[in-house]
This record gives sequence, structure tokens and C-alpha cells, in this order.
Amino acid sequence: MVAALWRRWREARALRQRAIPDALWQQVLDAYPFIACRSETDRTALRRLCSLFLAEKEFSGAHGLQVTDEMAVAIAAQACLPILHLGLAAYDGFVGIVVHRDEVVAAREVMDDDGVVHEYDEFLTGEAMEGGPVMLAWSDVLAAGELAELSYNVVIHEFAHVLDMADGMADGVPRLPTAAARQAWAACLDAEYQAFADRVDSGDVDTALDPYGAESVEEFFAVAVEAFFVAPAAMRREHPALCALFADYFHQNPGA
Repeated sequence: MVAALWRRWREARALRQRAIPDALWQQVLDAYPFIACRSETDRTALRRLCSLFLAEKEFSGAHGLQVTDEMAVAIAAQACLPILHLGLAAYDGFVGIVVHRDEVVAAREVMDDDGVVHEYDEFLTGEAMEGGPVMLAWSDVLAAGELAELSYNVVIHEFAHVLDMADGMADGVPRLPTAAARQAWAACLDAEYQAFADRVDSGDVDTALDPYGAESVEEFFAVAVEAFFVAPAAMRREHPALCALFADYFHQNPGA
């Protein structure tokens, strides 16, 4: 009882202190049609959830970048869309969000089967690490409204990874209530992934999902979640079984 009262008091304080002004919220709706098209009930709930998200997470700008209220709210709105009906507890495993002006060059190395280490540079527009932080390139966050027709959204992609890693494994399977639910999820996802990877490997890149999803099942999950929220019609045409799986998990059916 005391814990519940304390939680409600904290939420009420966060909603007062982090209330999003009407003009700022309208900027989000103007910039991101995939949010503006949601029902008034969903938009109201999302705005509330964003305030709680902003109260809990810590934003920092890389290399002198100043993260403004406009930037933080834009990121929060897209990050909270997948958990609209899951609740903020789904993101309890991390706090920090690091924002870069543009894509980041990361030095990588990989060992092949012969034990030879290969070094290379990878260009990143986002990255989620277990326990955080989540890294985002502001240029891609800002352009998310225009990029939605390509089924691309860097914020949703990286926060899909956060959901995936909540059970301690990056395997495309988020935390689920039972072993049976996990088994059913993995069976559906693996079948969809293999069919998609076969299409991409055969040279078919005219797909509803980003071909990058063929890299691994966890990346397939992330790009599929992107499409589910920002290009649901195209996603439903090519992956109806996966859409049904996601609709049940997220308790949402965008574009239905």
C-alpha cells in the first residue's frame, strides 16, 4: 500500500515537472506523421508516458552537442511508442541516452574461423548496449518522418534492441511470461527471418523491411519492429504472421 502510494506520488510529480507544452507536442505531431495518425486516446497516453520517460532518463550530447527540450521530446515520443501499452518498466534496464549530431564511426575487429583478426570501421546511426546507454544520431532522429516510407526509424530500432535484451540475450525474443510463449515466438520469428534472409541473399532488396535485417535474427527483429510502427501497411502485406505476433505482444495494431 505504501509503495503504491509512493509510486503514484512520484508519477504525479514527474507529470507536473516534465509536462510537455502544447506547442512542443504539436511540433512532434507535425514532424512525425506515424504518431499524428494515432487516435486521440493513444496520443494523450503517449504524451503522458513521454513525461515519465523524460523524468527517468538522462540525456547527454556528444562532442559539445546541446540536447534541447525539442530534441529530448522528439526522442521520447518515438522511444515510448512501442511501450505505449507495455509501460515504462520495460525500459528499466538503462538510464543514459547519448545523442550525436550525425553518424558515428566505430572501430571494430572480428576474428575469422582461422583465428585471424580483421579490423574495420563501422558507421553507426544508433547503438543500444545491454544496461545502456542508447546512442542515437540526431540527424536520423530528425528525419524520421520522411524516412518512415522506407520503414526506417533509428529510435524505434534501438529501443527494440532494448526490449530484446531485457531477458539478458540479444536474440530477437523479448521478455515473455512463459517458456511456451517464448518457444512460439522464436518459431515464428525464425521462420520469418529465414524466409527474409533467403530473399535478400537471392538479390531481392525490394522488401518492406530494411535488407539490413538479414544480418542476424536480432537485427531482423529490430527492423521489423521499425516497420510495424512507421510503415504498418507495407509490413502487414509482406509479414502478416509477424504483425499478428507483434500486435499481441505490444497490445497495439498500428494502421489497422
